[in-house]
Amino acid sequence: MLEIQNLHATVGGTEILKGLTLSVPAGQVHAIMGPNGAGKSTLSYVLTGREGYEVTDGTVTLDGEDLLALEPDQRAAKGVFLSFQYPIEIPGVPGLTFLRTALNAQKKARGEDEVSAPEFLKRAREVAKSLKIDFDMLKRPLNVGFSGGEKKRMEIFQMAMLSPRFLILDETDSGLDIDALKVVADGVNALRSPDRSMLIITHYQRLLDYIKPDQVHVLAAGRIAASGGPELAHQLEAEGYDKYAA
Repeated sequence: MLEIQNLHATVGGTEILKGLTLSVPAGQVHAIMGPNGAGKSTLSYVLTGREGYEVTDGTVTLDGEDLLALEPDQRAAKGVFLSFQYPIEIPGVPGLTFLRTALNAQKKARGEDEVSAPEFLKRAREVAKSLKIDFDMLKRPLNVGFSGGEKKRMEIFQMAMLSPRFLILDETDSGLDIDALKVVADGVNALRSPDRSMLIITHYQRLLDYIKPDQVHVLAAGRIAASGGPELAHQLEAEGYDKYAA
């Protein structure tokens, strides 16, 4: 699915990723943990093509295709999705309007038929119910006035509606209470499938109690410093990241 080899990237002239290599096979969920400033969010932005993040060396492929050669909208059409740590507010644009526009833009880019309004609304109601989202909330301007938990549920709602193939969750657990964390985790787990992969970026092991990863990686000083099973997350929670410091 996703293959990263010797990835180097800079932000504002400062090198953040320093030879990162990572493989996430189809059907697997991998977690990345690491100290602040290690490059976790930078990795997510590089994969999705955010402006200002310059790749200076290395390769990234998705199903064998050069991901770095694609524009951000092309990557999204290929099925790459980023759930933001801090979802932005878009005044004046209802959530449902935003999402149907995004979904049909991706379908058009893939040469598929657009989804009709009735079909879209039916699916939206089903997904909203499963995530315990008040449907009226989806009619409001996207994320405007939402609590932290509501914003994160909206991110998971978008994931379920867009049905991406490679999901990146950048600290989705940030700011969530235990009830919201369980709802978000249930939504993520419902998207597991043999042809979909996920990369979960988190500081804390607690999210991984609900989303069981196939592998856990430590990102420190711009590269993968260690990899292991779910037990590695418990070790990091107990011992911290000092042993991986540059």
